Formats: sequence, C-alpha cells, structure tokens
Amino acid sequence: MSKYRYRYIVRLQYLGFRYSGWQIQPKHKTISGMLEKTFVFLNPDQDFKILGAGRTDAKVSALDAAFELFLINELPDLGIFLEDFNKNLPSDIRLVSIEPIGEDFNIIKDSKIKEYLYFFSFGTKNHPFSAPFITNYLEPLNLDLMKEGATLFQGKHDFSVFTTADKPRHNKIRTITSCSIIKNTLLEANFFPDDSYILKIHGEGFMRYQIRLIMGALVQLGRNELTLDQIKSALEPGSEHKLTSIAPGSGLLLNQVNFKG
Repeated sequence: MSKYRYRYIVRLQYLGFRYSGWQIQPKHKTISGMLEKTFVFLNPDQDFKILGAGRTDAKVSALDAAFELFLINELPDLGIFLEDFNKNLPSDIRLVSIEPIGEDFNIIKDSKIKEYLYFFSFGTKNHPFSAPFITNYLEPLNLDLMKEGATLFQGKHDFSVFTTADKPRHNKIRTITSCSIIKNTLLEANFFPDDSYILKIHGEGFMRYQIRLIMGALVQLGRNELTLDQIKSALEPGSEHKLTSIAPGSGLLLNQVNFKG
C-alpha cells in the first residue's frame, strides 16, 4: 500500500521556451523541477511526489497540462494552496486548478486524449518576439500540399519512422483521430506575422518527437523534398525510410489533455 494517502490532480499552463522540458534533469531548468522546488519551499516538512500526465520536450509549451500530486497529509484549503503556489512560481508557469481524486485514478495508465498544436509561418522573417510561439521557415512552402499530407497521418499506423524511441519491444502502433493544418486564430499578438498556421493533431499515446517529426516531414513535403507517396510508405510497417528533419520544439503546444471515464 502506498504511503501517500491523499491524491490531487492539478491543471497547469506554462511557456516552455526557457526550460529543458518537463522531466527533471541534472543542471537543467525543467518544469517538473520548478514545481518540486516551489512545493519544498512552501511545505518543507511535507513528503510528496509529483507525477506528470506526460513529458514535453525542451521549449514546448502547454495551455492545458496536468500532474498528479501525492501527499501524506491532506491539504487544508485548496484555494489557498493554489494562490500561494502561484505567488511563488515564476511568471511563465501557472497552476489553474486542483481537485482531490481517488486511489483508482492513475495519471499514467488511465487512457487520455491529447490535442497538440504546432504553430508555424513561412515566407518572410518573423519579429524576434514571435520566437517562443511560432516556428518560422524563411522559404516559401506549398501549403495546399502540406494540408493534403497532414490527412495521411489520420488513423492507425506504424509510427516507427516518426519517433526517436529506441526500445525494440516498444509498441509504435498509434492512432491519430484527426490531423489537419488550419490558419492560426488561437494566439494573437501585434508582433505576430500577418499569416501563421497550426498543425492540429488529436489522439492518444504520442511518442518522443512524434509530432515534431510529423511536422518536419510536412515541411519537407512543402519544400518538394518529400512526396505524398514517400510519406505513405514511411507509415507502412517495416518501413526503412529515414527522416532528416525534426521541427523545433518552440512551435509545439500541448493544448488539451482529457481523461476518459
């Protein structure tokens, strides 16, 4: 039986541009590391554990991420906890909500649906202030062809080519329920380019670099460096196709995490 009697699910948002991802790493500033540091500062005598719903890469941001907080002692006032925590977090991390959950909930094993957005623009150089939010490609891209290519990733496929996970027995069959490229109307700023776009992907069980490799392949498609048939071939079981482009982390945003049931 676990020594932690109380469990809470916490929703949060963060701008990942100055962090080395979610997972704690020695001598690196990470989202999880900052959360743990803040908790220890506020509750120096309280034993705890933080378990994220997933790991985002370096510079990846989130509008709706989640983690499970395990405690031995019950939090007396969730509102005060949220307020105090946010006061002591840096300005690029914010807790949104906290609520108690039962022992039957498992943030890792429970089925969850995620929506990722990849923001990009092309053709002219962006204002430097756009860098944390939008990946900028200077050359022209064939957007219509990229939109057609995005639909190829929908459905159940072998994404072995689209991940850097090197565990030989790791199941790389994944289902993407929707994948499309749309015009960006979600994030706006006076220093953003006049036109920017979003690769919108919805599904569960994404692997390391999977979305960034998908985006990289679509950019190569837009540059006429790849064909639609080559992308189809790369999604076939046993494909030996080698991708040469991983899109930067700074354009990627975890937009939503929903737990089933």
